[in-house]
Amino acid sequence: MTKLKAGDKAPDFTAKDEQGNTVSLSDYKGKKLVIFFYPKANTPTCTVEACNLRDNYSELTDKGYEILGVSADTEKRQTNFKNKFSFPYPLLADVDKEVINAFGVWGPKKFMGRTFDGIHRATFVINEDGIIEKVIDKVKAKIHSEQILE
Repeated sequence: MTKLKAGDKAPDFTAKDEQGNTVSLSDYKGKKLVIFFYPKANTPTCTVEACNLRDNYSELTDKGYEILGVSADTEKRQTNFKNKFSFPYPLLADVDKEVINAFGVWGPKKFMGRTFDGIHRATFVINEDGIIEKVIDKVKAKIHSEQILE
């Protein structure tokens, strides 16, 4: 799992969002940013997590947070996911796993007795200076916004 921890500088990145726009860490300089990594768009737990952030979006933005979702899904799949659930934040289509690898969330996982490589569900809270303030690696999808704000 990630070796990044609170106090570390967030890795710089550039990737495309669901609309093909280029998004970089530098776009958020001077802002607080929540980056959440999820295994796959439109799967049950990922949907619950992303909808929890959507449902609490105004509370998070009132506290000054911008939100960015990241998975290895294609732009088309991210667009469908975003449109289906009306997410008010961008979703990065990190098909080359550059952002995923930079944050160290790709690695071996176990599911139903088999081991395979995949994205570990994790969230990074980054301050205005690009420093990681919090790493949430035990994400509780139904109350994820509370984990961010506590």
